[in-house]
Amino acid sequence: MALIEQGNKAPAFSGLTDDGSTVSLNDYKGKNIVLYFYPKDMTPGCTAEAEDFRDAIGDFENANTVIIGVSKDSVRRHNNFKTKYDLPFTLISDESGKICEIYGVWQKKKNYGREYMGVVRSTYLIDSKGIVAKAWSNVRVKEHVKNVLEATKALCQ
Repeated sequence: MALIEQGNKAPAFSGLTDDGSTVSLNDYKGKNIVLYFYPKDMTPGCTAEAEDFRDAIGDFENANTVIIGVSKDSVRRHNNFKTKYDLPFTLISDESGKICEIYGVWQKKKNYGREYMGVVRSTYLIDSKGIVAKAWSNVRVKEHVKNVLEATKALCQ
């Protein structure tokens, strides 16, 4: 499945969070959402991306925007990751891969000549009406949060 295109309605989702509660897209009506998908907690790239979002949280909040991270890690691993790096936003455990599949981020990957299925680092900016305002795929961590923040601020103008 491909990424959801800009201008399309964001697919509904619900999942368990780092604290064991359930959250869904509908819980954030009236707010912009940065829904970012990443491969694995505690890895260098995923940690750097989470820290960048953490460090910019005030700017996102000022733009009426919540940040939600999604990976296939367990609730417990998410909780440990969130605690270790003082992450002030929700992490969703998608162990079944349903959310990753409906958002098109579960794809064939290649590494050192080996092919396998995995989460392709991707981000969706969903506006306050539930429409995908922007989508990024195969994200490179450096400068990514800055680019997402610029697009988020543009929604508020």
